[in-house]
Amino acid sequence: MGAVMLQGTGSDVGKSVLVAGLCRLLTNKGMTVRPFKAQNMSNNAAVTPEGGEIGRAQALQAIACRVSSHVDMNPVLLKPQSDKTAQVVVHGKVHDTGDAGYFRDQKQELLDAVLASYQRLSSKADIVLVEGAGSPAEINLRKGDIANMGFARAAGVPVVLIGDIDRGGVIAALVGTKAVIDPADADMIHGFLINKFRGDVKLFDDGYTAIAERTGWTGLGVIPWLPMIHKLPAEDAVVLQQPEPAADGVIEIAVPMLSRIANFDDFDPLRLEPQVRLRMIPPGEPIPASASLIIIPGTKATIADLKFLRAQGWDIDIAAHVRRGGSVLGICGGYQILGESIFDPEGIEGTAETVAGLGLLAVQTTLTAAKTLGRVTGKSLVDDQDFTGYEIHVGETRTGGMDRMLRLADGRQDGAVSKDGRISGCYVHGLFDTAAQRQAWLARLGAISNGLDQTNIVDQALDELSEALEKHVNIDELLVIAERAA
Repeated sequence: MGAVMLQGTGSDVGKSVLVAGLCRLLTNKGMTVRPFKAQNMSNNAAVTPEGGEIGRAQALQAIACRVSSHVDMNPVLLKPQSDKTAQVVVHGKVHDTGDAGYFRDQKQELLDAVLASYQRLSSKADIVLVEGAGSPAEINLRKGDIANMGFARAAGVPVVLIGDIDRGGVIAALVGTKAVIDPADADMIHGFLINKFRGDVKLFDDGYTAIAERTGWTGLGVIPWLPMIHKLPAEDAVVLQQPEPAADGVIEIAVPMLSRIANFDDFDPLRLEPQVRLRMIPPGEPIPASASLIIIPGTKATIADLKFLRAQGWDIDIAAHVRRGGSVLGICGGYQILGESIFDPEGIEGTAETVAGLGLLAVQTTLTAAKTLGRVTGKSLVDDQDFTGYEIHVGETRTGGMDRMLRLADGRQDGAVSKDGRISGCYVHGLFDTAAQRQAWLARLGAISNGLDQTNIVDQALDELSEALEKHVNIDELLVIAERAA
């Protein structure tokens, strides 16, 4: 058994994608590979076959390994609910809600859960590829850390550090990390990778040598900017802050970026459609009148984001859009927001209260402590097209006599649709992944779909990523480092 941990000099340096690519590469070489991330912080979650939730990145990495996802791949998931608190998910189930002090106090309990999951995975794998979180250079967080060096040292897993050259200062980031972290932590690092390089790599030869000389770590390669990555689901909401590239398209679909937006990879298939201009609308900007469809996305805090939506004036934009004959879709929390009211009698999201929704669907939601988790399949009651997706939400929605949107394979019905068919909402995530379902939606809006299943697009991108990494990463040396695992 071997293991290696990819940590980064900061967030969004490419750890998740590189682990996914290496998972596919080593799997293609015939190895039994498993992904692992001790502690993740993300509202972009996935549902495992056993009905647990893990970070979206680990679900992607499981696909890269061609295995089913499992809660052991991400034993601790933190889902931010406010600026200071997060829901704590352990082994796929809600465990508690905590602040920064909570995680320091509960470090050992959480670390025990993490190590148990790691041991179960590693006992069945030739190699475990471990993803870090944030950066080990955040030494102010080291005392309570179980995601980076806290895990690496407890499990005896060697580390490779990734630097992002595209953001600049990569030499200082790598050398500086060694300078500020504890010497015993620095001893866990055996190599480094340079990621997101643009241009002639020879121009960085001296920099590459300087890093190796100043750190004593082995350079494992310089990875260029890889275009296939945009086809893979992103986990961190930081990608939503990046401007969308200009695109032509027959129709425009607008998604307001709620403050606690969740599961935003729902929109990846639309982003890849050549006849669609997908616009993620940041706070402070109006929803464009040119949109054919507005989608209100999922959220970790429905009431808070309903208030946020109104504070941006998006409720006015949506009302005007509806008056012009436009269509609106709400997914999960977005579905709840479209209703007449949201009751939170137990204070699930903080203070017990009742708030008025946008009133575009005659449904009422009551938030409850119990969370619905599961993969689902079924057919749309609007156009009789198949879909595959998942549920991950709290709350029960009463629909009264409204027409329903979906029929699940187990006989349940989900969602609601207005009489004219222009306003709809449901709890199912991943609705657009299925080619036939997405094609039907786009046809109603006047566009032609590419007809591709999202699963096939992702799988092909993983193979392309694997081939690229084999060219630019010293895999033999990486495996040598992995053999040093305890």
